[in-house]
Amino acid sequence: MKIDLHVHSKFSRRPSEWILKKLGCPESFTDPVHLYNVAKKRGMSCVTITDHNTLEGCLEIAHLPDTFTSEEVTTYFPDDGCKLHVLVYNINEKAHQDIQKARENVFDLTAYLREKGIVHVLAHPLFPVNRRLSVEHFEKCLLLFKNFELNGARSEEQNRCLQLVLTVLTPEKIDELAEKHNLGPSFPFPWVKNLTGGSDDHSSLTIAGRYTELEGAVSTQDFFRGVEQGRVKVSGAPSTPKTLAHNVYSVAYQFYEHKFDLKRYTNSDIVFKFLDRFLRVDQNREPGFLARLNFYWNHGKKHRPADASNSSVLDLLRQETHRLIWDDPQLAEIFNNGNGNRENLEEKWFHFVNKVSNKVLLHFTDHVTDSLAGAHFLNLFHSVGSAGALYSLLAPYFVAFSIYSEDRHFSNEVSQGFIQEKPHPAKPRDAKVAHFTDTFYEVNGVAGTLKRQIEAARRAGKNYCVITCDPGNHVGEVGLRNFSPIGAYEISVYPEQKLFCPPLLEILDYCYNEAFTHIHAATPGPLGLAALAVARILKLPIVGTYHTALPQYAQYLTEDASVTEIMWKYVLWYYDQMELVYVPSKSTAAELEGKGISPHKIRVFPRGVDTVLFHPAKRNGCLDDRCHRPDPLRLLYVGRISKEKNLEILVDVFKSLAESDRRVALMVVGDGPYREEMQQALRSTPTVFTGYLEGEALASIYASCDLFLFPSTSDTFGNVVLEAQASGLPVIVTNCGGPRENMVPGQTGLVVAGNDKKSLLEGIRALLSDPRRLKEMAGAARKYAEGRSFDNAFCEAWMLYAEARNGFGDSHQIPWIWSLQAARTGYQWT
Repeated sequence: MKIDLHVHSKFSRRPSEWILKKLGCPESFTDPVHLYNVAKKRGMSCVTITDHNTLEGCLEIAHLPDTFTSEEVTTYFPDDGCKLHVLVYNINEKAHQDIQKARENVFDLTAYLREKGIVHVLAHPLFPVNRRLSVEHFEKCLLLFKNFELNGARSEEQNRCLQLVLTVLTPEKIDELAEKHNLGPSFPFPWVKNLTGGSDDHSSLTIAGRYTELEGAVSTQDFFRGVEQGRVKVSGAPSTPKTLAHNVYSVAYQFYEHKFDLKRYTNSDIVFKFLDRFLRVDQNREPGFLARLNFYWNHGKKHRPADASNSSVLDLLRQETHRLIWDDPQLAEIFNNGNGNRENLEEKWFHFVNKVSNKVLLHFTDHVTDSLAGAHFLNLFHSVGSAGALYSLLAPYFVAFSIYSEDRHFSNEVSQGFIQEKPHPAKPRDAKVAHFTDTFYEVNGVAGTLKRQIEAARRAGKNYCVITCDPGNHVGEVGLRNFSPIGAYEISVYPEQKLFCPPLLEILDYCYNEAFTHIHAATPGPLGLAALAVARILKLPIVGTYHTALPQYAQYLTEDASVTEIMWKYVLWYYDQMELVYVPSKSTAAELEGKGISPHKIRVFPRGVDTVLFHPAKRNGCLDDRCHRPDPLRLLYVGRISKEKNLEILVDVFKSLAESDRRVALMVVGDGPYREEMQQALRSTPTVFTGYLEGEALASIYASCDLFLFPSTSDTFGNVVLEAQASGLPVIVTNCGGPRENMVPGQTGLVVAGNDKKSLLEGIRALLSDPRRLKEMAGAARKYAEGRSFDNAFCEAWMLYAEARNGFGDSHQIPWIWSLQAARTGYQWT
């Protein structure tokens, strides 16, 4: 005998009250007879309906064969109002009336049910119905209830956690809980629990997705005796956030279909027919003639570009839905043949919503960028508002992932007291970090650091993944997840750096499935905004790294004070959302504090250098054929060739130096928008431009030079300064920004005044005129860098994640479900 013990009809509670309230749906309203037919079609031996605190749904099918009367009772802990749902089975109307009188107090309710011998089960025991459920409440439930539900609308983690907790109960643990809560169980062998299964269906899409089975039972009496004796098995699959969201879309669609009589359009309108296929159960009839005619007639228009400035969200959704049905074989199959097999329907719906929302969002983001470029601010506000309306339509997914993340956190918390040992204070649980970055495949310091961090994490055995967004066909790498962007946008003043619009739903789904414990944002660009959204939805702590002085760069690149001011406001808003802000230097920390970021959030995190790759032994004469001067003194600059690096000052200084000292030569490694102009300015000097180099080629250049020059005043760290010192080069940096904190003034190099040609020129001459001092500084530079190895710095920085805990405390761990073997019990999962 197979029975789905948890099905709702038109009198049910909503699957997510908040979502459906926003959508304007007062309740679900599936016809009970329709539910009966679906359940029987899906192999259920008997059918019951468990509406909340009412029998009306059951009474509508009571005249049909193979039914019995049940309900889902809402009850409360009297001291704090924590709400529970209790499934009661095979009752009559008199029992229902008595239950309604007793249900305000869970102790009274359970006493009545035990006295009357009514089979009852605690529904979704680890789901906080009104957000008040605590571990202490759950412990009391272990003393009050014999039967617990593996719920078809909850996650596998939550159900498996429940199953394992019930498996490890012992008489000693029950005695401990009874003493702790001054509550003794009133049934024999309270450490032995029974499990049942039900779909907790609200939309008729998931009926019999999970059910309870007892072989050999010939009546409901036999069946429930089997429940009480623990002889039943639970079959079927649990839910995912996609399942919940799909159900919410379905309930909303069915409500509006009923309210506005949308059925009259389903045979003639392609979009309504498509929605009907996805959001109503067992839709197998072929589309009507008018719907097909409409489909093929409009197909000829499908390549006309939509105008986001004049189109509403619904207009664009309609256009893109039509295109997707035509272009996507998976969606075309649903349109043509229906959803009767229900196979992966929630995945297919997610696939559709993701693709259509990305297409529509691209229309709006294109219009936003065009409006910004043309200063058409009225059009900009219209587009931003329309895009906001689109994201409100995605609310079911955002809330569903949020609810399931809360379930995960609470399951982890419960597991602490029953399954896992407490961590030693000196050895905290490790983190699993998703590091979001807008730049990874480009050539810059941030990208280089992240690549080295992936390798350091691998060597240290840390759970670390870089998430980026790039259209290139990159080969999959360990520690990296690249998403294909929705669209790409060039920055006119920084053409080699593009901004990619990320697919938020895909990233959200990936981060939930990977069970990250921390989100780390490398930059406040589009991926940084996605990181913030993911952290908020999944209830995860988020930290951010302030790598790049964006407002200062904006000032250099645009020479517009208003742009700099806007950039500062955005940067401060963004980093104020972080639990912690990691900065590479004390000067950067002071700057952010001065701008208003709380000093309690700011951490100076350690950064290191690859002391094996960058080493004085790499000096190999690779520059001899490029410098046509006897025994030259080679000066070196490595980095982006751009004006914000103060390279105009370096040009003037080296021209003066070359006129007075015939020994000097300048090596410039890198590329950028100022390169051509810089080459032209230095065409009569002994200057070599190598272009971009990396790896051994770069290491050889470093080691084959004599003095490193870094005139920038805007860098927050300056990786190249550490690389130069590791290669045995003294360095000259300015007194502005972070690089001066990555050397020892007077020992490994000099600090000169920023934006001051005279100071830089005098510093270079002072070192070049004293070969002995230059050699001593070279040795000191290497020794200093050896204390800054990249692996050690990475491990020190990793420990900072332990500080980034939010309200869930120690529950930010890799969920036990991934590493814990499923306990062998008498309950079979199929």
